Amino acid sequence: MVEVASRVIGRVDGNRPGPLVIVTAAVHGNEPAGVCALGEVFRLTETVKRANFRGTFVGLAGNLRAFGLGLRFLDRDFNRMWTCADVDRVLLLGESGNRDEDLELYQLYTYISGIIRETRPSSVYFLDLHTTSAGGGIFCIPTDESGSLELGKTLQVPVILGIFDKVQGTLLRFAADGHFTRETDIPVYGAAFEAGQHDDPLSVSRSASAVFHTLQHAGCTADTRFWNPQEDKLRDPLSGLPGVVRLLYVHHIQPDDQFVMRPGYINFQRVKAGEHLADDIRGQVLSPYSGMILMPLYQSRGSDGFFLVEEVG
Repeated sequence: MVEVASRVIGRVDGNRPGPLVIVTAAVHGNEPAGVCALGEVFRLTETVKRANFRGTFVGLAGNLRAFGLGLRFLDRDFNRMWTCADVDRVLLLGESGNRDEDLELYQLYTYISGIIRETRPSSVYFLDLHTTSAGGGIFCIPTDESGSLELGKTLQVPVILGIFDKVQGTLLRFAADGHFTRETDIPVYGAAFEAGQHDDPLSVSRSASAVFHTLQHAGCTADTRFWNPQEDKLRDPLSGLPGVVRLLYVHHIQPDDQFVMRPGYINFQRVKAGEHLADDIRGQVLSPYSGMILMPLYQSRGSDGFFLVEEVG
């Protein structure tokens, strides 16, 4: 298990003003690939001269305590609690009054809002690194269909539209709605990047590649000397995958549903309406639509059993 000593995995400050790029990893604590990738990115960029970099780039561990234990979360899914009501409650209690995910939220919110005030960037780019429990999970989810969609397209993986409209309380939705940049007109762009299966070594390389693409797209650097050396290899598994898909359906679950996904499903596998996808306390869970399955749940914790999407481009 990779270890991380502090929430701030690394930071690069250029000598010219520009954007702020915030990359988060381990928002789910059982997803180490993003942390490993950020460590590699900062190692490769140690020799980058400040003259070749605009703005600020920081890499952060999200749910630091859950990551240390190898758990998806301690008490609550950290990527479902970023609502104004929850954040206001946590901030009112202060650091000493919070524990578990509430304390993680307090500390991460405080750091991100603080660095935005400190750097006064021209724009803010959020990249949230994730992996999936099922195979074939290589895609990105932009927060909107304008500037964030353009960011998503530069990551050179399938783009998923519409998920943030159906899944509440995500870190990226909170960021894209301007809640870290309160009372400012700083534009915010964001995308979640799913790099593949949790334990796939290439998930680390894909995550690193996404970080480099984001830095280039944001205008922080045009320097390609530190580009991921496996870049060409990373394109191979994407052959035949759709370019852009839109969300059709989310199957939300509760802990007492006893939800069990049927074995063998992988991301972007085609399914038919009425197909027996899973079982729960009520019986068979059938697909309500024909389309492609996304993020079938093959781990003990989670609030979404599966997603269904359709190709649009």
